[in-house]
Amino acid sequence: MAPPIQWYPGHVAKAERALKEHLQRVDAVIELRDARIPLASAHPQVAQWLAGKARLLVLNRVDSISATARQEWQDWFRQQGEVVYFTNAQDGTGVANLLKAAQAVGEQITARRQARGMLPRPVRAVTLGFPNVGKSALINRLLRRRAVESANRPGVTRQLRWVRVSDTIELLDTPGILPPVLSDADAAVKLAICDDIAAAAYDAVLVAAIAVDLLQARGAHLIDRYGLAIAPGEIFVAALAQAQYHGDSEKAARKILDDFRKGKLGAIALERPQDFAVR
Repeated sequence: MAPPIQWYPGHVAKAERALKEHLQRVDAVIELRDARIPLASAHPQVAQWLAGKARLLVLNRVDSISATARQEWQDWFRQQGEVVYFTNAQDGTGVANLLKAAQAVGEQITARRQARGMLPRPVRAVTLGFPNVGKSALINRLLRRRAVESANRPGVTRQLRWVRVSDTIELLDTPGILPPVLSDADAAVKLAICDDIAAAAYDAVLVAAIAVDLLQARGAHLIDRYGLAIAPGEIFVAALAQAQYHGDSEKAARKILDDFRKGKLGAIALERPQDFAVR
């Protein structure tokens, strides 16, 4: 049984209300997801918010998955009729290609406006995604300067802000948006493992135990990292606590989660297309 994940802090609810107001003035959406969990990090309301707007789908943190997983997801999305852009907003990988795609979308939108006799103006795009998927870092890369606050933790962006990318594109930086309810418990746990929700929203020991099971199934070398025998997640966390943290399971759990998030356990995708073959 997956542990319950509780969220929806007040500033996120307030940001969602403001976002819905701004969306009426937006031409395009840049949807960011976590490359380690491309489907779990898909916000369930994005399709509704799009309402016919152009969309660019971005899987960020591509450095955190293997080249094989990247190719599998690229093929999978292509089969769904979608083009996906892979980025690492921290070092700029893939950002140039994304910018070219955004400019191409902007040109199409501008041409349609001109055909309707509308006055020219910069194309307005919005970045959407769960907390900590890299929206602000991506905007800074697109701008080639630190224009918005960015950090590798959830909840840094607290309000909506427009920034000018070029003479033809404006971007709206948004806080991470959490749905009021996520019915898929497995997806909620994966979001917690990847730190795409607030740390206070879950039991770290239970989440780390599930992470261990997932990582072992993906071939992570936990024995090399921790010097412990392979075991079910709950037993593994308890064993690490006894071996290194005087029985403190909370510290052991945080260590495992932190190591995964920093890539110390390898480039591992928690989701692969074959997991969803029956869907």
